[in-house]
Amino acid sequence: MAEHSLGKGEVAGPIPAKGTRKKKMANIFLISDTHFGHAGVCKFTREDGTKLRPWTDPDEMDEAMIKSWNETVGPADKVYHLGDVVINRKALKILHRLNGDKVLVKGNHDIFRLEDYTPHFRDIRAYVVMTGAGIIMSHIPLHEDSHGRFGLNVHGHLHEKRVMLRHGGKPTVRIDPRYHCVCVEQTDFRPISLDEVLERSRAEGGKPGMQGAVSNWK
Repeated sequence: MAEHSLGKGEVAGPIPAKGTRKKKMANIFLISDTHFGHAGVCKFTREDGTKLRPWTDPDEMDEAMIKSWNETVGPADKVYHLGDVVINRKALKILHRLNGDKVLVKGNHDIFRLEDYTPHFRDIRAYVVMTGAGIIMSHIPLHEDSHGRFGLNVHGHLHEKRVMLRHGGKPTVRIDPRYHCVCVEQTDFRPISLDEVLERSRAEGGKPGMQGAVSNWK
């Protein structure tokens, strides 16, 4: 799998998106688990019984997330979608309406033929390594034994939940700072800048950065 490094080539495009934009690495965005076209996700609830998403109709949900995406991301910005992008095949047509140079990291619900995704994504991968930021991105959180080289695993899959620290084999009430979830439920249903992900991670005690040599990942 090819490695992705942050360098001059990442500074893409003079066209700004609407709204407030951060300067440092603000042209790289992350998102996961949009579930476009999924009626069921509009019915899902959290552990406390409240709705997982504020919509009752999937078409309304899709249009709201498309609007938020395009208000956040400019046409030339990079977007890494960390999986479970479309649930209903009919919603694949949505993808051409989304701004950005998009890469898909496939999730467990990305089950359609490869050629269904390739018109909409520049690349489709199992994971992405960013050595400049010191992170590895995946759909499902990495097993902790695979964290050796990476200070931070940015992932999706968990929706409103987080990976928690464990003690004696049981989860505690403390977030594991080696992980950061970018599911839409945790990013105001819009892509989040890489800059903000790193800021959030450090605020939680995370230490993004490559741990040891990376030559084997080139």
